[in-house]
Amino acid sequence: QVQVVESGGGGVQPGGSRRLSCAASGISVSRNRMGWFRQAPGNEREWLASFMSIGRINYGDSVKGRFTLSRDNEKNTAYLQMNSLKPEDTAVYYCWVGGTGGDYWGQGTQVTVSS
Repeated sequence: QVQVVESGGGGVQPGGSRRLSCAASGISVSRNRMGWFRQAPGNEREWLASFMSIGRINYGDSVKGRFTLSRDNEKNTAYLQMNSLKPEDTAVYYCWVGGTGGDYWGQGTQVTVSS
C-alpha cells in the first residue's frame, strides 16, 4: 500500500533550475526520514539530501548551496528545488522514505542537463 512517486524531471540547460516532487501515500513524509538520491549511468546511487530525525535537513557536498529540500505535510509531498544545474547533475533522481518496516523508493525521474 506504500507508494512513492517522483515527478518533475526533464531536460534543462546548464545553469537552469527544476523542481522535483515526491508524492507519498501509505507513509508519512513528515514522520519518517526521507529524502532524495540520484544515480547516473555507471555510477553508484548518490545521496543528495534528507529530512532526518526531528526534522533536521542534511545535504550532500555536491549539491549544498544549490539544491533545497522542502515538504508540504498536508499534501504529504516533498520537493527538491534544483538550481545552478550542471551537466554532472544528469541522473535519474529517486525519492526515498525510511519507514519503520523498511525503505521505500520511487521509480525515479530523469533529469538531463545539457546545452
